[in-house]
Amino acid sequence: MSVPNTMRVGPFTSTVLVKKRYITFYIFLIWISVIPILLEFWVYWRFLWHPIRPVHFYTFLPLLAFLMYITLVFSSILFAKILLIIINAIHKPREGVFLRIPADRDYRYWSLRNTIKRWPIWLAHRFPFPGFLDNVCFKTFGVKTKISNSLFEGWVDTEFITFGKDVVVGQGAIVQSAVIIGNLLIIRKTVIEDEVRIGSHAIIMPGTHIEHNCILAANSVTTVGQVLERGYVYAGIPAKKFKRNYFFEDGLEDKIGHVEDVEALREKYEQIYTKRYDKLKLKERRELKREKKEEEKKRFDYAADEWEEFDDGFNI
Repeated sequence: MSVPNTMRVGPFTSTVLVKKRYITFYIFLIWISVIPILLEFWVYWRFLWHPIRPVHFYTFLPLLAFLMYITLVFSSILFAKILLIIINAIHKPREGVFLRIPADRDYRYWSLRNTIKRWPIWLAHRFPFPGFLDNVCFKTFGVKTKISNSLFEGWVDTEFITFGKDVVVGQGAIVQSAVIIGNLLIIRKTVIEDEVRIGSHAIIMPGTHIEHNCILAANSVTTVGQVLERGYVYAGIPAKKFKRNYFFEDGLEDKIGHVEDVEALREKYEQIYTKRYDKLKLKERRELKREKKEEEKKRFDYAADEWEEFDDGFNI
């Protein structure tokens, strides 16, 4: 089944442009990355063009177009990386809560970094062989990921993100390390450990830490700085612990046994493993409530400390 253009997502760069003059970086990258492919075509034309017998020129032209596209992507990545090194030397990217105003240096440079990355990322994601050039972009721009990961059906931010191995991001899911809320820009490192599954259209907010062997259900949303405990399924808005994740447990097939159809498989699985909150004992419900209150208190205390530090610095 074909995928609509609106669902062809992949690596994400914000369209926020703090100052109009930042567009010059975008235009410069397009111009300088096109120069190598023009030289490539010129060499090809010099060697193969013959006005009387042009058959060789046209025979190998599709192959040249393919090579020129790869050259365009790599040249754009190279020049973008050089610009990012210079920009990051002037103002190093950092985590924190910043004001969304042009006077704030972190907000301006965050916008500038996204402007520089946008052209190579757009090119890489339209390569006809999925995954290869996207991975090159991720690694070049600082995202830690593995070849075994499937990230390209969702929006994945391009900095302050670390992936483990065998991670799957569902179609239309959003993995963020930066988000604008009101007049604030929040930048936090997002960590996703090994064998994590992120459902379709789920949203992972900055600072989220998803531990090993977790599942985030479709259409679920995490909170800023939330920790998803190892080996659980999380669901809801905001995401809450639903049940233990037994999908990757050794011997699962033997425990479920042979079933005739998908509905029978679901019923068998629920009989063995599903444990919902409404079936918990009173002591277990109290323990979950206490853990939730402690987690919320830590999150609110962290936000208050971040704001106090920012407010002190702004007043200075």
